[in-house]
Amino acid sequence: MGALPRIQDFDDPAYDPFVSDDASFGAHDDPYPQLARWREQGPVHAFDYRTALGLHPDVTMADLPAYLVLGYDAVEKVFLDPQTYSNAVYARNLGISFGRSVSTMDAPDHPRYRKIFQKAFLPNRVSAWGETLVDPGVASLMQKFSGRGRADLVQEFTHHYPFQIIYRQLNLPPADVGIFHKLAIAQTVVSYDVAHGTEASHKLGVYFKVLLQERRAHPGDDLVSLLAHAEVDGESLPEEILVSFLRQLVNAGGDTTYRGTSILLTGLLTHPDQLEAVRKDRTLIPQAIEEALRWDGPVLIATRTPAVDTELCGVKLPAGACLSVASGSANRDPSRFEDPDRFDIFRRKQRHFAFASGPHVCIGQHLARVEMTRALNAILDQLPNLRLDPDMPPPRIQGTMMRVPKHIHVRFDGALP
Repeated sequence: MGALPRIQDFDDPAYDPFVSDDASFGAHDDPYPQLARWREQGPVHAFDYRTALGLHPDVTMADLPAYLVLGYDAVEKVFLDPQTYSNAVYARNLGISFGRSVSTMDAPDHPRYRKIFQKAFLPNRVSAWGETLVDPGVASLMQKFSGRGRADLVQEFTHHYPFQIIYRQLNLPPADVGIFHKLAIAQTVVSYDVAHGTEASHKLGVYFKVLLQERRAHPGDDLVSLLAHAEVDGESLPEEILVSFLRQLVNAGGDTTYRGTSILLTGLLTHPDQLEAVRKDRTLIPQAIEEALRWDGPVLIATRTPAVDTELCGVKLPAGACLSVASGSANRDPSRFEDPDRFDIFRRKQRHFAFASGPHVCIGQHLARVEMTRALNAILDQLPNLRLDPDMPPPRIQGTMMRVPKHIHVRFDGALP
């Protein structure tokens, strides 16, 4: 492959976007009781979810009337009716950060371009990534602490490993990885810090355009090369849409997987009987993953806007309003899930909305499940007698918009012979 120019850091290299998680997504310990109270009062409310829970308003949506959608039936109706409930509202925030992303599109553009992207995420390719990308990423991180007998699984493992996989997917030069991650995460601050969000977006855009040119000239088996040459019915992806997808990849693929894996480990470690069941019978891993995603999925709120004046569950919604669609409320709706606040990997299977639903269902959901499966298997294999560290605070899942524990302190019996 040819040489790439170095990726450019922020004009102020001291700027640290990694401290902005609470500002972007909130630090609420448990929003579910309040969501339940609102859900009991009705499925649609005319107020802004963020400000109602004490988070700063999204400056990109400040001029729009705000509504909150709660409960399984109402959330499902919104997700499954893209003609009425449009994704175009994301152009106001995701569009600033990522550009012309498929997340901001409706039909006919959305299905047209999504079909081409899906060629890079075919099941056989995702399965192969499990061995070629996921396993090496997991191993490189775990070897740093697997012989120590104690670790912080978030700070030393889950916070890093999905991003390690993305670096391998993109085949980035190792020297670029640190600044790349910094810029990618900074795109999420646009809801309250447009200047740094747009600076990050611009610098990643410049970098990705050069990267695409280089991979078109010298293709490999990396994701950039696959997308640069993907076609459906003779149509390939325009550079603008490719760059927006690559900008979004770290946050859509890495950030949510880090959160989901951390929540899965929290659920199992705080329920040792279920952890032991999974340790003894690995066929339980898929249902453990689905329960973790349902119980406290990484993305609590999605956003939609009515394309026309409409009515939802008896409440009139004006065209162009900002709808906060509470997937987390749907996933804990007692009309669909018995004792919904309980983490229970043995509960009856029922579809959840952790990856949304309908035509905008997460394109990377299968890869996320592969990553979570292989991470959990490796942890169970290499950290014998894994348990919470009794001398450290237990994990606390936090977040108002997106959820994650900041620490999972564990002990184990040391390295295997």
